Amino acid sequence: MKLTDRVLDRLPPRVKSQLDAWREVVDVFSHIRDPRVLKALGPSGVRGLLLHRGKQGVPTHVAASHRVHFDWSYPHDHPEMEALYLRAKQGQWDGDDLPWGIDVDPVNPEVPLLPAWFFDFDAIPVASRLSPKERLAFQHSQAAWMLSQFLHGEQGALFAAAQVTEAVQFFDGKFYGATQVMDEARHVEVFQRYLESKMQKLYQVNDNLFVIIDALMADGRWDMKFLGMQIMVEGLALGAFGTMYSTTAEPLLRALLRNVIQDEARHVHYGVVALRDHVRQELSESERREREDWCFEVALLMRNRFMAYEVYEEWFEGIISRAQWRQFVTDAPGMELFRSVMFSRLVPNLREIGLLSDRIRPAYEEVGLGRYFDGAAADQISGDQMLSELDAQRAAAA
Repeated sequence: MKLTDRVLDRLPPRVKSQLDAWREVVDVFSHIRDPRVLKALGPSGVRGLLLHRGKQGVPTHVAASHRVHFDWSYPHDHPEMEALYLRAKQGQWDGDDLPWGIDVDPVNPEVPLLPAWFFDFDAIPVASRLSPKERLAFQHSQAAWMLSQFLHGEQGALFAAAQVTEAVQFFDGKFYGATQVMDEARHVEVFQRYLESKMQKLYQVNDNLFVIIDALMADGRWDMKFLGMQIMVEGLALGAFGTMYSTTAEPLLRALLRNVIQDEARHVHYGVVALRDHVRQELSESERREREDWCFEVALLMRNRFMAYEVYEEWFEGIISRAQWRQFVTDAPGMELFRSVMFSRLVPNLREIGLLSDRIRPAYEEVGLGRYFDGAAADQISGDQMLSELDAQRAAAA
């Protein structure tokens, strides 16, 4: 046992939990090799991970700075983005048309929000002692936590999409960006409505997610906004939505997620289309390496986002350590599926836009993400294809 672990074991549980959290923050940022990446993420890391600005019960103010790109000639300058815009117009939907009349009981064992196998309750003694009713309540908490983070991420996407529409340098991209602003507003609407009217439970924004959104809002570079939101946040969200869509038995949630997945597939495609030529043709090698390193660090933050410490604090803080909780979440079959689907969407997109060079690949392999190098990128699979795959996986599992 390390000396630091022996010292932690002698402390009161809540003090030990706080010190473990700080140690985790230091561990994340101590691995950043590029000082430019530390400069971009460090201030947001302090605001989110140390000061917990997203959990203070007041609105967050971020000083945004980016260049607005006007083009008074209104060119049709990007046929692939124009095609995306046409698809987006045809794909608009109204959240009021979802079957809101369905009665949702979050602890109904006949229509579970998450399948029984999602967590291995026998992995730790305190969880194994939960009664069947308590296990359903825990699953309700976990599902509400996931959906709450979806909601917070969609609010970030709404604001980022507005900034990107101002800053993007393709006029056809501005047309498409306007449809994404509408999409994200609709996503905020339906997730908030579902949590309020059906789950009756809302968790605060996860600190790791706050760091990413805070950093993106303040970054003045248009391509970093694209990279952070369209590729990283939206790419991971697409995988998370797909996992919940394929595992939940609740019909209203499945209908909601089915529509959201169609939108998100277009959003990630938009990011790949906008960035692949820019990264390869317009950035210097130094700029490309900075963005490559930044993406890796954000991938780690996103991985930590799904540790669900907010659920730990509600259910098990003071009973088990954060380290035991991390192991429980990491080994949970459902959370492993989450990570697998999420990164199977993200990593190929980084490869497609030129941010997965031989230089950075060992870093991904070291944290267990190398197995996703050869997957299909967003411009190679549509929302319909993705849904067909998910439906097929669900049918096979049944």
